[in-house]
Amino acid sequence: MDNAPVFAVVGHPNKGKSSVVATLSQNDAIAIALEPGTTRQRQAYPLTVDGRTLYTLVDTPGFQRPRRVLEWLDAHSMSASDRAETVAAFVTQHRDDPRFTDECELLTPLVEGAGIIYVVDGSVPYSAEHEAEMTILRWTGRPSLALINSIGPDDYSSAWQAALGQFFQVVRKFDAVRAHFDQHLSLLRAFGQLEPTWESPLEQATGFLADQRRQRKIQAARLIAKALEDMMSYQEKRTLTTNQATETSEQALAETLRRSWYQHQRRREQTLRVSVEHLYQHKRIQRQEAELEWHSDHDLFSEDSRRAWAVSRRYLATAGFGAGAVGGAGIDALTFGSSLGTGALVGGILGAAGSYFYGDRLALPALKIGALRDGLKTATFGPVQDSQFGYVVLGRAVDHWWHISHRNHAGRDQLDLAPADSHWLENLDRKSRQDIQKAFDRCRKRKTPDDRQRVTFAAAIEQAMTVYDDWRLNRT
Repeated sequence: MDNAPVFAVVGHPNKGKSSVVATLSQNDAIAIALEPGTTRQRQAYPLTVDGRTLYTLVDTPGFQRPRRVLEWLDAHSMSASDRAETVAAFVTQHRDDPRFTDECELLTPLVEGAGIIYVVDGSVPYSAEHEAEMTILRWTGRPSLALINSIGPDDYSSAWQAALGQFFQVVRKFDAVRAHFDQHLSLLRAFGQLEPTWESPLEQATGFLADQRRQRKIQAARLIAKALEDMMSYQEKRTLTTNQATETSEQALAETLRRSWYQHQRRREQTLRVSVEHLYQHKRIQRQEAELEWHSDHDLFSEDSRRAWAVSRRYLATAGFGAGAVGGAGIDALTFGSSLGTGALVGGILGAAGSYFYGDRLALPALKIGALRDGLKTATFGPVQDSQFGYVVLGRAVDHWWHISHRNHAGRDQLDLAPADSHWLENLDRKSRQDIQKAFDRCRKRKTPDDRQRVTFAAAIEQAMTVYDDWRLNRT
């Protein structure tokens, strides 16, 4: 994008500047530390979408000697009309002066034309040091916006609001770690009000970001659908010679294949999570359940996970009826309608009964050993025959997506995925329920879906993500 705005994020040391930059540039690689002085040089972070730079944030060191700087400016300015030039002269004259290294670093992008984002901590009182900082920034004459980013438990935001309003064109409260995406867009629109030449590029930027968010949700649904297809249809297989089949007990063979099958499923779920995190540009997340350990309370195959994410027997029955009715409709077609819909009805009842029967437990695969052929036997474990396994995977995947899609890039806390406490899928519409159940039935029969079926399955999962989002937002 031509003439993409540049904003210098400035303020007192250790008040959340880098957090604001990380969130607004969607970059979780930016160092955020409690120790003052983490940022020693200015660093530019452009936000790009499809190769277009929408805007650039410049992270800067904090003010170290604002009152000394202001004294110099007062001593060298003749009138209000030369204040911006006086600030530029200060930077030129003190560029190599170690006493003012940080001030020169933070003022340079302003001298070069950047807008000001002044960040303060609303949990600490306003002081004379801050007033000197704000006065210096006003002297630059650049468009300016102030953010009150409260870090601690105390609240001095009212006093800050009154003080900042005298120096800055726009003042907003903004929690860099927890602000929702809509608040990001609102902030960008506020930037556009500061400078007429920024209004159009920032309006385009909000449009690009909103579209990017919609596309990411669609892509995440496709990733989840592909993972479900892989996991529901996966089969662990071993080919044994006659001697191997004789020397190995069925129990030992079943245990070996079961372990491999479980391990594969856990790795596939982990791969899905990393793919979704990278889709949302989260590449450095620390996890509570680092390797999805077998004995973890929230392991994929634990009873805890089944209770949390499996759907109710009633839900299974209604979804199974729709899926079974589709199969029964084939009978009606073969009889050219003479069955008067009996095939669809019978198919629906059988589908519902099958799903209902397995509704209160998670039935995992069993070992199957084929007949001896050409001196070889084939042992298989899987695919899973219980659609509840698919709902457990789906619930965990959608929950993970929700946390990632709502996570700010300034967040450094561990990702801790607590299980749900109700059957959120009960709010899903009937067609989406049936489309998901039909996909699960195809997978456990190892039938490869065609393109249309894959699109339908992904669309149903996207709808499930919308339902989960509504459930989460109305629950908390």
